[in-house]
Amino acid sequence: MKVKNLIFDFGKVLVDYDVMSVMHTFFGDNKEEEEAFSQTFMCKKFTDECDLEEIPFEQIIRKAQQEHPRFSDALQYFYDHYLDFVIGEMPGMKPLLVKLKEKGFKLYGLTNWCSEVHKVMKKYDIFDLLDGYVISSEVHLLKPNPAIYRYLCNRYGLKPEECLFVDDNYANVYAAKDVGMYAVAFVGPEIYEIAVKNICFNDRT
Repeated sequence: MKVKNLIFDFGKVLVDYDVMSVMHTFFGDNKEEEEAFSQTFMCKKFTDECDLEEIPFEQIIRKAQQEHPRFSDALQYFYDHYLDFVIGEMPGMKPLLVKLKEKGFKLYGLTNWCSEVHKVMKKYDIFDLLDGYVISSEVHLLKPNPAIYRYLCNRYGLKPEECLFVDDNYANVYAAKDVGMYAVAFVGPEIYEIAVKNICFNDRT
């Protein structure tokens, strides 16, 4: 078996999330403000700033409140209810990880997420199955920067050619391939399990 290590993104792979369904509770019937908030903060620029966390997450929120006083209360609600955004483990993934671990694979995580992810990891025991992980906000690197994939490999002594990476973001999948890993896009546990069998046991890419 060439591939020994399975590397997982967190959001939409191990756990599911829905930010705006929670924020809808705050905005209620004010659709215009909800849409404006979504356009301003549910965008790559703000998400990357949070996930990179060059300053602490709380300070990022405070800075955003100062720059966008219109949304000060909404941002406070966003901060206070952050854990509520994660709505559960992805169906079928925990038993699959248990099965894969029993087959001898080492399991790792590689995620773009702010430091609030630790609250998520304490709540959902799927993360206890991981043998290690790298979080973007702790190393101040973001996927698809190849440096974060190499950081994971260096931290845990992994060879890229012995790793299979899965992510719901295609750019991150392509970046993993560029550093020498096998990589697939996540569309569900059943298809992922088939990919593991094909790549890890049938030596197909």
